[in-house]
This record gives sequence, C-alpha cells and structure tokens, in this order.
Amino acid sequence: MSKSEFETLGSTLLVHVELPQLQSQEDLKELELLADTAGGSVAYTVVCKRESPDPSTFVGSGKVLEIADAVKLYDVQTVIFNNKLTPAQERNLEKAFSVRVMDRVALILTIFAQRARTYEGKLQVELAQLQYEQARLVRGWTHLERQKGGFGLRGGPGETQIELDRRALRERISAIKQDLEIVASRREQNRSLRKKNSINVVSFVGYTNAGKSTLFNRLTNSDVYAANQLFATLDPTLRTVEIPVIGKAVFADTVGFIRHLPHDLVAAFKGTLEETAQADLLLHVVDSSDEHKDLNIEAVNSVLKQVGAQDVKTLIVYNKADLVEDSFDEIIRDEQGKPVRVYVSAKTGFGIDNLIKATAELLSDDLCEFTVKIGNRHGKLRSMLYSMKAVDSESYDESGNAILALKIKAVDAAIIDSKTNGALSECALVQKLPWIKDDEFDFDSVS
Repeated sequence: MSKSEFETLGSTLLVHVELPQLQSQEDLKELELLADTAGGSVAYTVVCKRESPDPSTFVGSGKVLEIADAVKLYDVQTVIFNNKLTPAQERNLEKAFSVRVMDRVALILTIFAQRARTYEGKLQVELAQLQYEQARLVRGWTHLERQKGGFGLRGGPGETQIELDRRALRERISAIKQDLEIVASRREQNRSLRKKNSINVVSFVGYTNAGKSTLFNRLTNSDVYAANQLFATLDPTLRTVEIPVIGKAVFADTVGFIRHLPHDLVAAFKGTLEETAQADLLLHVVDSSDEHKDLNIEAVNSVLKQVGAQDVKTLIVYNKADLVEDSFDEIIRDEQGKPVRVYVSAKTGFGIDNLIKATAELLSDDLCEFTVKIGNRHGKLRSMLYSMKAVDSESYDESGNAILALKIKAVDAAIIDSKTNGALSECALVQKLPWIKDDEFDFDSVS
C-alpha cells in the first residue's frame, strides 16, 4: 500500500452491507464523510443486506456482478467497503472489478497517512500501514512469485520475490519500532518533568469531528487546525493554561476516535495515547447534536480501555450546545456533588465558564491544603516541598521556624512523607493528616 495509492482515490463507489450482528454495523453517512475526507468523490453507493459475509467476496456472486457493472458505468477508480475484508476477499474483488478495492480499515489508514505532520506521527502511521499490509502482500506480487537465483549460488531454491519483500517489511517494522521507542523515552522524560513540577495534565478525548480542536483553541487561545471533517487533527498538541485555584495546567489535544478504530492504529499510537492514560483529567468531548452520540461515547470508552485510561477522572463535555434545545447552563453533578457533565458551545462560547469551573473542581478534589512548621533540622523537607511547587506562602514565627502554607496532591504528600521518614507528618500543624483518610493524627503527642 504505497503513499500514491492513498492519495489517488478518485471516483469512488461505496458498498454498505447490513449484517444482523449489531457490533458489525457501521454508519453509511460516516463512510461517506470518511471517503470525502480522504479525497474521494462518491459516484455511486450500493446498499445490501446479508445474514453473514460470503467467504470469497463478502457480498456474494450476484452482487459482485452488479457492482462490477456500476464500476464501468460510473468510471469508478476505487471501491470502498464499509466493513473489514479479508486479504482473500480483497484479492477476489479486485480481480472482479479491475480497480482498487479497500475496506474501512484501509480508508482510515489513508486519512491518517494524509494528516500525519510530525516525525512521530508519520512513524506511527507507517507502522500501522506496514502491519496492515503484511497479510496482503501477496496481492501486489503474485505476478513476480518466482525464485531468485543466479551465477555463484549453490544448488537449491533461492528466495522468492514475495519472501524478499516480506523480509524487507519485517526489517522496516523493526526499525520503526526502535525509532518509536526513542521518541517514547523522550515523551516519558517530559512526563516525569511535569509530574516533578506538579503540573496537572488535562487531555481532550472524543469521537472524531466532535469539536475537540475548536474547543481546545478557545480554551488555550491557540490556532490548532480545526475543520468540519473527520480526523482534522492527528498529531497531539500541548498547551499551558492557567486554571483558577490550580495554577498552571497542560491541555493536550489528541486524535479523534472512531467506532471500530483499527487495532493496528491503536497499537501504533500507543505511545501517544499513553498521554491520555497518564492524564489527571479527561475532557470527553461529545457532539450533542449527533444522533449517534451514545454509540460514539461507547466507542471512545472502548479505546480508552484499550490504552488503560478507563479509570482516569473524566468530565463529559457536550459540545455544539447551540445546535440542540435541551442543553443546560449549569454544571451537572453526581450524588456526591462532583461535576460529571457540562454543556458548551466552542463556537459561541456558551458554557465555557462552567467548563473551567468544573475542571478546577475536579483537579483540586484531591488537593490538600494545610500548614507545616519547619525548623533547621528539616531542611531536606523544605527543599522537597519547594521542588514540588507545593508552597503557597511562607512566613516565620518568633523562634525563626518557617511556617509554610501548602497546597499539594494527596499522593505527593504521602510520597514526601515516606521519603523524609515521616518528617511531613511531624511538622504538620493539623489534628488530622489530610492525605490519610479516616486516620486521626494527634499533633500534641509528637515529640
């Protein structure tokens, strides 16, 4: 699957097969948007129903003849199936139509190949392409499947062309994975630095075309590319934002998800998606005007589970509230009073204040605020608190002890207390340690 193949879809014919299994259903309108996003011009659409896919052609011999006639009639260059085809089905269909045949997975890979801009993004897309092509390699080389031989070779068969090409693929995949490991190590260093500086990370996730990038731009005053099309943003973007009460936070705009996102893409983008799993808060952006929004939410949650981000605190952000009538100009909370949902319009600015307020609440719900008194013998503790940017203010008493007002995450407080052999507990001017639930601390008993 070369890059030139990806960029020359030309006139396309769409094939939408309805199967009885709910999990196999795809949206025809979404396929049309995907084809348009990839640069194809939809000339004709074939819709049919089947109880199960035909093993050889997916649609059956009669429907193959019908599609072949439509391909000639409408001068189609590419036939796109709204389903996943096996390599054998793809070969048989290409032989019958005499044009390029691609399935939903290949179409999504096409778009990703067109949109990748950064070095890491291009590597990730190429890896997904090569992994997809491994099983389909025979398609392009059947006419060359002969043995290589020549003067100087000992007796016996040489490598066939297909074997040579497969070996080249494996070597390239291995090289890309090594390069991605280097990029991933740099990303981990940046992540560790943010953690050391106690900077919260807020990651934007959501179904493609939900308006994540438009909302990201409004909140960060950025100019990230945003358009009314699928996968307008591919490469992740990070911006620093000041949040009330919290202070500095990093907002991360990520690639949009889609139903049945190709497994190879999820695997290839694992390094990038790990940013989501490591985030302090997820803003799950939903297109509130989409009739399939509930299915889209399930699709996003499925991908989050694949990358280990299912347990990260999440705020559902119903975007495009200006297009629906049942939006609320308030923060929707759960039984414990924690924010769970807000309605906003990235286009008009409606609900943005509620979104910022809810974000601050969720980021600060595990934030401990208390005061410590530090004498000369606890210089290490004082240094660690400052390095973690946990000190909100400092003053001194008549004895020269430093009185520090702290604002720190519970987990960070526990880590510092452990590393200083309980010095933070010893110096805390509180009756109850705020990072230890239901555990009373008697300050008067400390010597």
